[in-house]
Amino acid sequence: MNDFWANSVFFGSLITVAFYGIGILLKNRFHNPLCSPLLIGISLTIAFLLVFQIDYEVYYASAKYVSYLLTPATICLAVPLYQQWELLKKNWQAVVAGITASVITSMTAVLLLSLLFRLDRTGYVTLLAKSITTAIGMGVTEELKGNIAIAVTSIILTGITGNMIAEELCRICKIKEPIAKGIAIGASSHAIGTVKAMEMGAVEGAMSSLAIVAAGILTVALAPIYALFM
Repeated sequence: MNDFWANSVFFGSLITVAFYGIGILLKNRFHNPLCSPLLIGISLTIAFLLVFQIDYEVYYASAKYVSYLLTPATICLAVPLYQQWELLKKNWQAVVAGITASVITSMTAVLLLSLLFRLDRTGYVTLLAKSITTAIGMGVTEELKGNIAIAVTSIILTGITGNMIAEELCRICKIKEPIAKGIAIGASSHAIGTVKAMEMGAVEGAMSSLAIVAAGILTVALAPIYALFM
């Protein structure tokens, strides 16, 4: 079976896009937070690989072309930020305070829960970077001698969770200010959450894009300090 799929140059890209498209259709049909296109796409892809007993290496060889779009897509996040530059300058104090509070809260929560569940130091430092983008999180985890595989998994799960519940959580907490929504989403669930922020509005998307970068920088600075606590 692996030989059959290995001979198909674009099958990985095709099923990746197709399953994500199914997720979008289900989301538009049911309007349920659980119908996240990302979650559905990932789940269907995993199920497909398991059912047909396809090795990940074979799948990735033809799916890697999709990942090539990640860098230009990330750079494009600067566009809404540029469009909202004047708004950012007017509210920079609130933006800085919000991002700083979010990073400190996230890392403090990891510390307290690690103590509560008696995680060892490796498990603790692995989770410190859960709320920042994967590229930065992997570097932080490696520097702190954590488990990179688990770190990447926690980052992805954090992003998907944020993408699924962000809008509903803002409604429940009666958060109506677009800047606050964007900062909260970007600083807690990085690029995957930013997808949801952009769906919510231009200001939310711009502030979320900014929060990704700022939260990553703050985490790089604070993670080694928090690592000393255990």
